[in-house]
Amino acid sequence: MRNSDTTQTAPTRRQYVKWGGTVVGSALLGGCAGAGGEASTPSETTESYSVTMAPAGEVTFDAVPERWAAYDGGFADMAVALGQADGLTGVGDADRYYTDVYDDLPGVSVDRGQIETNPEVRTKEGFYQLDSDVHLYDPQMLVNWFDWDEADVEEIATNVAPFVGNLIFRRSDEWHDYQYYTLYEAFARVADLFQERERYQAFAQLHDEFLSDVQSRLPPESDRPSVFLTYEGTDQPETFSPYRLSDKGTSKKQWRDLGVSDALAETGIENLSTTNRGELDYENLLEIDPEVILVRGHERKTAAEFRDVVLAYMEDHPVGSELTAVQNGRVYRGGYLHQGPIHNLFLTERAVKQLFPDEFGEVTGDTQLFDRERVAGIVRGDD
Repeated sequence: MRNSDTTQTAPTRRQYVKWGGTVVGSALLGGCAGAGGEASTPSETTESYSVTMAPAGEVTFDAVPERWAAYDGGFADMAVALGQADGLTGVGDADRYYTDVYDDLPGVSVDRGQIETNPEVRTKEGFYQLDSDVHLYDPQMLVNWFDWDEADVEEIATNVAPFVGNLIFRRSDEWHDYQYYTLYEAFARVADLFQERERYQAFAQLHDEFLSDVQSRLPPESDRPSVFLTYEGTDQPETFSPYRLSDKGTSKKQWRDLGVSDALAETGIENLSTTNRGELDYENLLEIDPEVILVRGHERKTAAEFRDVVLAYMEDHPVGSELTAVQNGRVYRGGYLHQGPIHNLFLTERAVKQLFPDEFGEVTGDTQLFDRERVAGIVRGDD
């Protein structure tokens, strides 16, 4: 039993969070002797609640989690949006958690030192070390990507803390045969987890108002460009991994919301996935010849840096220079792979400027399409 070498006679608050509603929790309350040889009892009465998200299913908590780890920046951003930044213990994929957007939100920040200390929380040892109250991870992702087995998942869920998460950024992995969620469906469940429904509702209202305003200003569908979304993280790209906008993963949300047409729609090219690692070269792209190319893997660059490095290389490429998008300078950064509700506001603003600069302003300009202070106020919990 954990902490059996202590003289504590009652479970700590965090033990209640981790073990509420589980076999271990029952054992702790019913069968573990304290220093006086009698079964420990709660020091205070708490009201339990449950959160349900596939694949973990229903998880019961006897107190709101204080310490949390997230695999990706999308779920981490959800927690930050709900005012939980101080509880971050580590992330599973720090390279793709972009926190610079918080610099534009007064009073909103995360501890970069904590992230840099624990940037790849993917092993059982890592979970034990962080000793979080909840893990915002899809456990089946750990099984399929990092060679865990079901016993490993059960061990950590029982001995450390439960998993609440779902791999939602794409929908093309064969092993993911359970329910998916939209960004705000997942966000709502994380809000229930942290008992922050009011903050969630404020974000949902802001999001809907912002999107409604943007969509009201879009040109007719016939005048919207065809888009090729790809991943290629090198400064001198030669091949490109394809994404399908029809995939409905949360990483493509802004492009679907803007009603752009997928340049791959009439092709047989499949979406990037665990099993499909196919790439396209410049000759393949010329056959498609999209009006706009969106390249992921360059989010540490500014818009200007991307143009000076990646677009400049494509303009000098003997075949790439023949692409319509390259000739017209319409090659841009493609947005985050993992996005939460705060990320999404910034990425949608960027996307609409990339695609429709005449209406919304240049992507390198200072025009703001949503109220930063309003966002910050929700996160801070201002009345």
